Amino acid sequence: MVKRVMPNTYTSLHYHIVFSTRNREPWISREWRPRLFEYLGGTLRGMDAHSHEVGGVADHVHLVVSLKPTHMIAKVLQELKKASSVWVHEEMHVPEFAWQDGYAAFTVSASVLLEVVAYVRGQEEHHRTRSFREELEIMLRKSGVSFEPKYLD
Repeated sequence: MVKRVMPNTYTSLHYHIVFSTRNREPWISREWRPRLFEYLGGTLRGMDAHSHEVGGVADHVHLVVSLKPTHMIAKVLQELKKASSVWVHEEMHVPEFAWQDGYAAFTVSASVLLEVVAYVRGQEEHHRTRSFREELEIMLRKSGVSFEPKYLD
């Protein structure tokens, strides 16, 4: 009998990640927002992750990323927030800028990845009618994530 061994590891690990500025402060200026998104994407690439899309508005960001099995999502986000906070302080001269401690992360099937990318690209339009809290509650409920509403503020 011939024993067959799979020679490689194959994964499809995509995430929709959302986090906000501390206290939902509208610190992310429209003028430098695209540069922040580029910086976040470049930082992810530097961690050997793939950034499909980065978007958001004045008080929060959305990222669509693909990670490797060796990545720990909490560690990736810790490094991403730390590096981008330093960048905002030094490059944009916003010394009070900070990210919130937590985040929301949802797995994304490859079959709907492009839909999620389009959703992230449409954040400016989307938030003309819905607040960050409303958006987050919808995403949490849709994903079956238990949460305490008092902790969403």
